[in-house]
Amino acid sequence: MKIFLDANILVAVLNRQYPLFTYAAKILSLSERKNFELYTSPICLAIAFYFAEKKSGTQKAKEKIRILSEKLNISSTDSETVNLAVQNNKINDFEDGLEYYSAIKSKCQLIITEDVSDFYFAEIPVLNSIAFLESL
Repeated sequence: MKIFLDANILVAVLNRQYPLFTYAAKILSLSERKNFELYTSPICLAIAFYFAEKKSGTQKAKEKIRILSEKLNISSTDSETVNLAVQNNKINDFEDGLEYYSAIKSKCQLIITEDVSDFYFAEIPVLNSIAFLESL
């Protein structure tokens, strides 16, 4: 199963934000299993870096992103992704549109985010971390 992880899942892991850290770390550990492919976008990594840098400093944040990116597949955000996000009249938050179409382009079957309502326009399932873990 291909799963797209939104920035808030990454931030929870990098900054050990409890109680979400426990669930987000379990989801991230799925990268070790053959039947799961975890994806995120460069934009999500940039957002995660920003919050990790605020908490841990630049060098530590870079190291955390390096380790994290080794466990994840990185989806692309290109001109097609931008155009799809801009052209979809249902999308109000451009960044969410970019994440969505980045996930779609990578053939992800599910998005995991703590802001499920941000993806009201999605045509694939969108779950928060607890709901996803309960579904396993």
